[in-house]
Amino acid sequence: MSTVLTPQSTVAEVQTALAELEDPRMRAVNEKHGDDLGVNLSKLRGLAKALKSNQELAQRLWATGETATRLVAILICKPRMFSLDDLERWLREARTPKVQGWFVNYVVKKSKHLEDLRKLLMHDSDPVVASAGWELTAHQVVKAPENLELAQLLDIVEAEMKTAPDRLQWAMNNTLAQIGIEHEPLRSRALQIGEDLQVLADYPTPPGCTSPFAPIWINEMVSRKSTSQQ
Repeated sequence: MSTVLTPQSTVAEVQTALAELEDPRMRAVNEKHGDDLGVNLSKLRGLAKALKSNQELAQRLWATGETATRLVAILICKPRMFSLDDLERWLREARTPKVQGWFVNYVVKKSKHLEDLRKLLMHDSDPVVASAGWELTAHQVVKAPENLELAQLLDIVEAEMKTAPDRLQWAMNNTLAQIGIEHEPLRSRALQIGEDLQVLADYPTPPGCTSPFAPIWINEMVSRKSTSQQ
């Protein structure tokens, strides 16, 4: 019999419900990408929906340290209740790609502390933590470029992206591409940096998807924008 969750459910009941959804084959696939997760995300979202928004339960779920449980915590937490210190602590504890990605997108990007946290993290000595700072920087390139020194960011990318660890490199590449897509005066330089560094040039890209190689990505997105404006 499946465990039914309600807004009054306990941490143990949430863990039991997640365990019932465990799929070893899905876990094997996710582990190849650094995520210790064996639960279908649509089903996980369904569990979170039954719990409704609950900051206190979210904090207790986060404290378990388990990836699936932390994803539920992210879905039911209240982003505006996080202080800057809370956001930094949770991000430093978010070590797997999925947990970090969800926390950045679903919590930090909704917070008034986004810009302060971005500046705090992007030069961190821990490359996993710094990668979160660079993902927030890529977001700000689009949403709040007035907070950034875009040319200086390109200097850093040019000097450091080639040798950066994988997750940090990916986030820096995202920033490079967004600058090239969104800011025409810097586009030629962003394209040249991408061509010179060749980061992700050989990344396997499924049919119908856009390559993450910055020159291809930039040109494709600029072309789409131009077409949509005609």
